[in-house]
Amino acid sequence: MIIYSVTVKVVPGIHNDWVSWMKETHIPDVLKTGYFQGARMTRVMQDNEADGITYNIQYEGESFSKIMEYQEKAAPALQKDHMERYEGKFVAFRTFLRVVDDFKA
Repeated sequence: MIIYSVTVKVVPGIHNDWVSWMKETHIPDVLKTGYFQGARMTRVMQDNEADGITYNIQYEGESFSKIMEYQEKAAPALQKDHMERYEGKFVAFRTFLRVVDDFKA
């Protein structure tokens, strides 16, 4: 499995709207593309969030080639929607992770 990890720091003033939009619109739209089997949204725990609140969304994909196809065919329009809605009020970076092993307690 490959994880497409998107970390986003949003300014406090849009936080509630951004979280709602991500849960109700953006993440479901990404999953509807068919390139991912699931997603998890997490909040980065920080002592000081005065300059922004950080989240990480992890999309689970079956292969790196499928995620690259998503990047080429579906991501530009979805990222454009995000940019137009929240321009100048967030920073984001993306990483790709290959699951090596799963461990459970």
